[in-house]
Amino acid sequence: MATVTETPTIPPTNPIATTPHPIAPADLPALDGPRRLVPSDHGRRMAFEDFIRCDFEDGCLYELARGVIVVTEVPGIHHGRIVNRTSDLFSQYNREHPGIINYRAGGGECRLRLPGMRCDRHPDQAVYLSPPPDTGPKLWTRWAPDLVVEIVSEGGEERDYGEKREEYLRAGVREYWILNPRTRVLHALQRAGDVWEEETVNADQLYRCPLLPGLEVRPDDLFGPGVVE
Repeated sequence: MATVTETPTIPPTNPIATTPHPIAPADLPALDGPRRLVPSDHGRRMAFEDFIRCDFEDGCLYELARGVIVVTEVPGIHHGRIVNRTSDLFSQYNREHPGIINYRAGGGECRLRLPGMRCDRHPDQAVYLSPPPDTGPKLWTRWAPDLVVEIVSEGGEERDYGEKREEYLRAGVREYWILNPRTRVLHALQRAGDVWEEETVNADQLYRCPLLPGLEVRPDDLFGPGVVE
């Protein structure tokens, strides 16, 4: 049964933007100006406006979380296969139900930017039901996906269950799936005003997506064989 989570009402001000991120060492100076970021910049503070103009050294994923640069390794093949199965799910739905999905994207094809929270995220999968308001330089600030999917990697639990849960709610995302390969559970969060309603779907259960009429999925079909890296 779906239950309302304890996600608090989000006020119109931005108190989170001044809260230090837990990985930010106090003794490291902030980086100034757009530059080429490298893995050793992990944990350094940076202004949102500078980060979105940076170049990135290949081989890692770069995000900005509450004003702090987060660098992670490219996930392993099992993670990638879950992403592929999820992408295939939406692709098949789009073929069978044309006209509902306007755009669907992976982490390298979209961004979710929150200037007030100083965040720049790359969801594993994002589904947009409405066309973009424009195609200008602020596209990813003004166009939020309706449905976002994240696959939990080892060490990324706090990021996916905590930080992104709050950020995606503030961004206007209407549904957020958290797929955990270790527990083989899908946590489907559905917006209810300014909180999430959460439905926990076990591996062999059937989930019906309210945003995409006719879409049914068993988590087992997304997780595939029980191999965890």
